[in-house]
Amino acid sequence: MNLKEAFRYQNKIRSFMETAQNILAIDANITTVQNTYLRHKLMAEMEDETVTVVPDAEFHDRITKVVKFLIYLLNEKERLSVAIRKSKAGLDFDVDGEVSLNATRQSVAETLTRMNDLRNSEQIISGGGTGYRFNVDGNQVPYRCDVKRVTTINYDRNVIRNELTKLHKKADEISAKIDLSLVTSSVDYNPPFEINISFADAFDSFTGKEEKE
Repeated sequence: MNLKEAFRYQNKIRSFMETAQNILAIDANITTVQNTYLRHKLMAEMEDETVTVVPDAEFHDRITKVVKFLIYLLNEKERLSVAIRKSKAGLDFDVDGEVSLNATRQSVAETLTRMNDLRNSEQIISGGGTGYRFNVDGNQVPYRCDVKRVTTINYDRNVIRNELTKLHKKADEISAKIDLSLVTSSVDYNPPFEINISFADAFDSFTGKEEKE
């Protein structure tokens, strides 16, 4: 498989592990509850009755096997991680570092795009100004007046535009390089089950092989 397929399979294993852990996180799945109705204590002619509460959940009767499957998935995740790391080491560039750098480039580009889109403006704010004045009687009274607001950019838009063009070009080049590496690289890993298999089918396949062994 290539790196792109390996990352997809890594997500599949992670999803299966989360499912298994969710099953094991429910007390009703991992414990057995028995309710004994002490009727004899109340009525001598009655007998006590013990009822086992059966969880209404799949896999509750195979919890130990779910634990073994979870550990198996963890080992597969580790094996795949090692294979991915070796595959990345064979590339002529640091793919993780470039992915992080490209995210930073795109963040900076967003900032510069906003600055590039900003324009000089002029507006009248009705009643936006306040102050005090003396009236004809000599008393100080408040007043309101309109405000003319002029906003002017204080940077060289050409510099912003040029740097933005360079950023987009660099980010596109690196993205293309990363995409190419994902599909042309080789990851030495044989997946134990198909990528589109369900958790239940993968679990049954695992338990079936374990029983044969």
